[in-house]
Amino acid sequence: MNMPTVAPSAPIAPEDEARGGLYALLSRLLAAPPDGSLLDAIGSAELWIEDGDNPLAAAWNRLVRASRSMDAEAAAQEYTDLFVGVGRAECNLHSSYWLREPSLERPLVGVRAELAALGLARQGGSTVYEDHLGALCETMRILITGAGDRPPSPVSTQQAFFERRIQLWAFECCAAIQQSPVANYYRHVAEFGSMFLAVERDSLAIE
Repeated sequence: MNMPTVAPSAPIAPEDEARGGLYALLSRLLAAPPDGSLLDAIGSAELWIEDGDNPLAAAWNRLVRASRSMDAEAAAQEYTDLFVGVGRAECNLHSSYWLREPSLERPLVGVRAELAALGLARQGGSTVYEDHLGALCETMRILITGAGDRPPSPVSTQQAFFERRIQLWAFECCAAIQQSPVANYYRHVAEFGSMFLAVERDSLAIE
């Protein structure tokens, strides 16, 4: 969606700042391959304490360790092989691929209408469609943290967008990435993404 990461107009809770940051990271990793500086930044991040009851921590730590040993050129080639391909991508990151029931609305049309209602839109020059998982993660970041003069959205708005636009297909997409023989680094990205989105699903459901 190519929306700039800027400071929100009002302070937000630390947990929401952390949520927004993780959505931003997933958005960046899914929208384009990581360059050397991003791999270095992830690789130098603090490891989380693993207590056996927190699979998200273990998934994060695996992503951090994978980033420490991943080469940027190899990551770029893997991204191309997985998500671009020649003729047909190995794994598709668009909801319109995964949600094909005739009784359902056309996903891209629905996302665009909902973004318009929220006062958001795809920026000119962006090569990522609005129903791309990276773009949807960026939308969640904006709803959580706000952007520029835009304040954070109510939790009910965040929950509604997540349930309609991400929850219905993102877990299946992440599983496909993890199972792909092409995936190496992105197996860890998908594992962490799936675990994080599961936490989001459960947390938003009890709000």
